Formats: sequence, C-alpha cells, structure tokens
Amino acid sequence: MQIVGSAALNRLAPFGELTLYENRPNSHEEKLARAQDAEVIINSRSAVTWRRMELEKLPKLRMITTCSIGTDMIDLDAATEHGVVVSNQPGRTAPAVAEHMFGLMFAVAKRAAFQTAELKAGRWTRRLNVGLQGKTLGVIGTGAVGAEMARLASALGMRVIAWSYHPSAERSAALGVTYVRFDELLATADVISLHVKLTDDSHHLIDAAALAKMKDEAILLNGARGDVVDMDALHAALTAGRLNGVGLDVFPEEPLPGDAPILSCDQVVLTPHAADWTAEATELLNEGAVDNVIAFLEGQPQNVVTG
Repeated sequence: MQIVGSAALNRLAPFGELTLYENRPNSHEEKLARAQDAEVIINSRSAVTWRRMELEKLPKLRMITTCSIGTDMIDLDAATEHGVVVSNQPGRTAPAVAEHMFGLMFAVAKRAAFQTAELKAGRWTRRLNVGLQGKTLGVIGTGAVGAEMARLASALGMRVIAWSYHPSAERSAALGVTYVRFDELLATADVISLHVKLTDDSHHLIDAAALAKMKDEAILLNGARGDVVDMDALHAALTAGRLNGVGLDVFPEEPLPGDAPILSCDQVVLTPHAADWTAEATELLNEGAVDNVIAFLEGQPQNVVTG
C-alpha cells in the first residue's frame, strides 16, 4: 500500500516526528536501520516482515500497525514477548477484496487471459467458456471477505455453500449460506474461493488430496494467503489437465519469481496481491492505520491482535 502523500498522515502531527520511506528496504540491514529509533511502525507493505530476530534488535519499538487485515508478516509471539502491540484492520476493505476475487472468477470462467494471449499471438483460438449463473460457489472461510463473496454470488444467481473452522446456525442465517463438511464442499462446488487466515491448520489446506476431491471442471480462487495452497500440487493438477482454471492474487513467495512453475500454466489468471489495490481501498487502509496509531498513543489500543 502507498501511504506516502495520504492526507490521513496529517492527523499524526501532534503526536511526534514522522519519517516516511517510499520504497521497501533493499536489505535486512537497511530495514533495521530505518526502524532503529521508531516507537511505532506503520507497516504499509506485507512483503516487509518483522520476525523475532528483528524485534529483538528494536528495543524502542512499542507498536506496529498493518495496512492490511493479515498479520502473517509479523511474528506475533515475539511481539507479545517484547511488549509490542500489533494492530490490524479487520474487514475494512472486504468489499474491495471480494470484488477483485469476483472479477478473477469471471476472468477464469471466460478464459480472458488465455484468449487475450492467443489473439495477441495472432491465433483465433476458441474454447468453451464457463457459465456461472446457477452454479455452486463454495466459500472456505466466512469472515468479512468470505461473507461479501457470498453476497455477490447470491446476487448473480449462484448457490452458495460454505465451510469454516467455526460454523454456526446464526452465521449461516446471517449470510444466507449452508455450511457443509469440508470434503462435501470440495466435491460439490463448481467454484471454490479461499478466504481463511494463514495458520498452522490452514497451511496447505488445499493440497494434493484436496485437489483430487474437486470436480475436474472446478475453478479455484485464492484470496487468502499463498501458503493456504500447495503450489506444487496445484501445478501438478493443472499440468495433468484437471480444473477449469485458477485465479490467484496471493503466492507463497512475493513478489512471484519469474521461474515459478504456475506461470507455465495456460488457464490461470494472476494478480500481484492487488485485491484491495484501488484508490478507495488504499485510502481506507491509510486512514485505518492512522486511527490505530492515534488510539494506541492515546492509551486506548484498538484492533489489537497481540500485545
């Protein structure tokens, strides 16, 4: 996210000195040097990580706020041990993220990337597209983004089923979805959209065994975190001709390496962790980060995930 130039930063003026860096650090040493005297860090890019070995070298640090929902770029256990409060922004840009993932679903179903590449190469290659109305969307993870994904799909005329680590009748009624067993969702859904947090339990939640249970013509979307999917298993499935296609906004390694095997697959639509990269969503996150900092400095921390 780009917070430099945001008017929201003006609200921090009464609270102390603000130093801005437009570009991510080029090295571990540069990152530590930038943060050496900081009491508060606004972490505006998820690619910039704060692990135990770094937090141990920042004795003045008291608080980190992310410009995101996810906090996997920060070692939360180490932050707690060192008395560093970590705040995120749960659900703040859920509509933007869901809109993006919905767009990826359409791009995959209509083979937009493949057919554009074929036309640019001078080939008139037509393949059967996928109709979505009346099909079943399986939402894995029904937090703010998953809930918005379900709402959009219902408006399109899709049937929505869901799986969550913590399903409830109340949540089912509120979202208008049916919770089913994980294996049932994999076998039933025409489109599967991932929106779970990355934890030890969700790491490689979609592995070779899960992929084998999906319909051969299913579409898989990942708007969660890259490591929720076993990318080697996904590449193998696509290479074997399984799945109608895949839409990915997140990857285990970001930026995505130029030699990543997934890039060799035809029926994929890929975006660079840009689901909430709109002017509106960016400013929402900028404002939320500033809100978190001010709340902390005023002695009333909010959106605290540790500390």
